[in-house]
Amino acid sequence: MAQANAPRLAADPDWWRGAVIYQIYPRSYQDSNGDGIGDLRGIVQRLPYVASLGVDAIWISPFFTSPMRDFGYDVSDYCGIDPMFGTMADFDDVVATAHRLGVRVMIDLVLSHTSDQHPWFAESRRDHTNPRANWYVWADARPDGTPPNNWLSVFGGSAWAWDGKRMQYYLHNFLTSQPDLNLHEPAVQEALLDVERFWLARGVDGFRLDTINFYFADKLLRDNPALPPERRNDSIAPSVNPYNWQEHIYSKNQPENLDFLRRFRAELEPCGAAAVGEVGDAQRGLEIMAEYTSGGDKVQMCYPFELLQPTRATATLLAQAFDRLAAAAPDAWPCWSYSNHDTVRHVTRWGLSQDAARAYATLLMCLRGSVCLYQGEELGLAEADLAFDDLQDPYGIQFWPEFKGRDGCRTPMVWEPSNQAGGFSTGKPWLPVAPEHLAQSVAAQEADSGAMLHHYRNAVALRRDHPVLAQGAQSPMQVTGDVVQFTRGEGRDAILCLFNLGGTAAQHDLPAGWRPIGATVGAVAPDADGHLVLGPWQTCLMTRI
Repeated sequence: MAQANAPRLAADPDWWRGAVIYQIYPRSYQDSNGDGIGDLRGIVQRLPYVASLGVDAIWISPFFTSPMRDFGYDVSDYCGIDPMFGTMADFDDVVATAHRLGVRVMIDLVLSHTSDQHPWFAESRRDHTNPRANWYVWADARPDGTPPNNWLSVFGGSAWAWDGKRMQYYLHNFLTSQPDLNLHEPAVQEALLDVERFWLARGVDGFRLDTINFYFADKLLRDNPALPPERRNDSIAPSVNPYNWQEHIYSKNQPENLDFLRRFRAELEPCGAAAVGEVGDAQRGLEIMAEYTSGGDKVQMCYPFELLQPTRATATLLAQAFDRLAAAAPDAWPCWSYSNHDTVRHVTRWGLSQDAARAYATLLMCLRGSVCLYQGEELGLAEADLAFDDLQDPYGIQFWPEFKGRDGCRTPMVWEPSNQAGGFSTGKPWLPVAPEHLAQSVAAQEADSGAMLHHYRNAVALRRDHPVLAQGAQSPMQVTGDVVQFTRGEGRDAILCLFNLGGTAAQHDLPAGWRPIGATVGAVAPDADGHLVLGPWQTCLMTRI
């Protein structure tokens, strides 16, 4: 039953279009009971801060019942709250409080796989004839006992694990404790849609769909072809992982997914809810995103990995990405992000100065599409450097030291600098707070009008004050050296955007008929003759006179 005192926000079927979504990793946001682990009550406590950023919605990473082998992305009960995070009443309070503050709530659904502790898997592995025998991807061994095909796990090694009870292999694209569901089975699809309906009834405004392109595997279980070295890309898995050596055309990205996404979208529409999918593919991510979001009948938005990869988004790479997207589907709707709980924070990953980080923050708010911000990004936090003994992430433990895992971006949020826990907890945090983060705490930055936090607030406000930045059309990007130039919208409301994404000054002559805007984000203006000098990492924003 939905909570009676948690009404939805005003109906707006297009609220997601151009929305700014703030990701909360609940283990690391705010601990309310001193056990060192963030929780739902902690989120309630900090929602006024979130609302002060001006964002439209929050996305909360999984808080469902789980053995926590992958920290909640291994679900053992889709409709239960893990006790470490609180209760269903606490979740209802999150929704009610967020809605009172004008913020929508999206939650993270992990539909491609479950935990091996889920009752569905316990029944499925029992024998070959039980009612859920076909709910997971099972396959016989080859005659020599080896796995059914050459598919690899994102977390390293074969994507197949042997189960001595069924005397078969089961598919796991991630940890061996995360068996993949078989969405070719109609009952599985219906069970997952029931999960969607359950949370919609509790008042959520939408979902982030984990690994959305992994829902279906090839029915024939054909081998993936090898990927030539020159086409390898480590945006999905670290370079030390042979997962990058295959072209994953059979283990994911299957055409059957489109009909399931249409069914999922049909449940969202009556509630005015929306979904954003994570497209994990290093070669065709943009094209898959376009396929999944075009036509108005599948998910509303997806994010690919073009701005999440190790290579900095230069002016040229940015223009190439938008050209590919336009060619794939002009009506596709991306959701852009630089950082999240799975990637090295972009300030570190791209080696950004504070000026560069500000330029990229403003750029993000000017791009066509929706936006995801990751907690702490608004503080300019860099990746935390943890000792091996402090690691919790099995991915990092597996590939240490060449790859240090995801814990460095998951360390606790820093609220104030007075103790080693940064105001996150009165106990020992589950991951250590980086000492260098304390000086960048929310309290310290609130008191400094020139701090990164205020820049992010101003950038979000700029997008809100100029709706064309959120929902308007975008012209093809023009690149001159390190400067990228494009226009958002048309006619009187159009905004001309120029960004110098490099360390060398550049000169431009701008056409007449424009006036400068964006002083709050440090945008510079041309002189009276339209001559513009863009210093390193500077921005120019103009609107029609």
